[in-house]
Amino acid sequence: MFDVVLFEPEIPPNTGNIMRLSANSGARLHLIEPLGFRLEDRLLRRAGLDYREWADVRIHANIETYLSETTPHRVFACSTRGTRSYASADFQAGDALLFGPETRGLPSDILASIPKPQQLFIPMQPGNRSLNLSNAVAVVLYEAWRQHGYQGAARTC
Repeated sequence: MFDVVLFEPEIPPNTGNIMRLSANSGARLHLIEPLGFRLEDRLLRRAGLDYREWADVRIHANIETYLSETTPHRVFACSTRGTRSYASADFQAGDALLFGPETRGLPSDILASIPKPQQLFIPMQPGNRSLNLSNAVAVVLYEAWRQHGYQGAARTC
């Protein structure tokens, strides 16, 4: 239903957690190279547990290749420099949720290529820099999925 797109992810456990999150929410996970690790990295495997086999993970050489191969409905860029809260977005099936690398965030040119209403931020207390990448993806992805009634979900607790 949704694409989670990690632009040049750097930290294996974050990507492993997001892999597990994607498998559990039905999202496709797209990784934009270069990656800061190998997919065989033990920290990635440890964080993702055995979810790699259930996650729909695709790797793309660059953002242009991702866009041309998948043609998402819309791309929402998630950044501390976003212009509106993620909670005010009206997500649609086929939307892509784009996140930047942990240490740098999305490059300015990529953020500028996204329409302002699709540049999202997650509210935080003043003076803080950012959330952990896997936490940020979880917040935004679950809001998008909530708006669609958690389509395809089973009850758990």
